[in-house]
Amino acid sequence: MDLDFSPVFAGWRELAHGAWVTVEVTALAVVLGCLIGLWVGLGRLPGAPAPVRALCSGYVAFIRGTPLLVQLFIWFFGLPHFGINLPALFCGVVGMGIYSGAYISEVVRGAIESVDRGQLEAARSLGMSYSLSMRVVIVPQALVRMIAPLSNEFIALIKNSSLVSLLTITDLMHEGQKIISVSYRSLEVYLAVALVYFVLTNLTGMALRALHHRLSAGGAVR
Repeated sequence: MDLDFSPVFAGWRELAHGAWVTVEVTALAVVLGCLIGLWVGLGRLPGAPAPVRALCSGYVAFIRGTPLLVQLFIWFFGLPHFGINLPALFCGVVGMGIYSGAYISEVVRGAIESVDRGQLEAARSLGMSYSLSMRVVIVPQALVRMIAPLSNEFIALIKNSSLVSLLTITDLMHEGQKIISVSYRSLEVYLAVALVYFVLTNLTGMALRALHHRLSAGGAVR
């Protein structure tokens, strides 16, 4: 069978637009996921109040125990049954952000708990409050330890973003399927789409590795 990539070249503008939408959706979801993950991760630490720990643990258990696609469908197709109609882009970003936040919270919690507890005790003995000790002493060290696992999470989120095409969001996968619908060259289009995802994930990995190296060289790890 001969491969014909002419539909891919003819539709490169559509694929470029879809790639930009994929980057946009993923970036917004990452920001939301990091904000949620930070607070949930802190809420699951031993020093947090018991009700907060229980609530955060329940959130993590539910989100990690259900598929992302089902969660996206609840946001986009389920909420209208209650008279709540949200834009597809909003549902995609919020759904992915909440999903990612559960995994990021585990990264945050694990990184903070990996820092020697004696450093927190030493900071408290110097008169620092708990929040100041965490902000000045613990979190800067934990941050570097978070980067490697966060890199995996961000890369996974880029790939999972292909699911938002099912919400009619014009991301990379959605644009690729539109080209297939008129050209019937599915293999060629999917190969091109896979190549774009490959580039996006590898650029993300390279950027985070460079950040990790820079922070490590700056002496943030103890």
